[in-house]
Amino acid sequence: MTESTAARVAVPETITVNGSAEPLAAETIAALLAARNIESGARGIAVALNGRVVPRTAWDRTTIAAGDAVEIVRARPGG
Repeated sequence: MTESTAARVAVPETITVNGSAEPLAAETIAALLAARNIESGARGIAVALNGRVVPRTAWDRTTIAAGDAVEIVRARPGG
């Protein structure tokens, strides 16, 4: 590959979700949850972006950028 060809090869932007790298395919927390078939209105779900909990009321306007780390936690009954 020549230097000019290498410069044109697009490197996909990635985020980390629950410890695993994946392509950045959603613009907001709400869109990320929808892409994972997680209802944003469901009880027992918490989301953190770069170590800070994001209030549910802000999911639709909280944007995700390349390099961000997202943690999605679901509370499960029982012990």
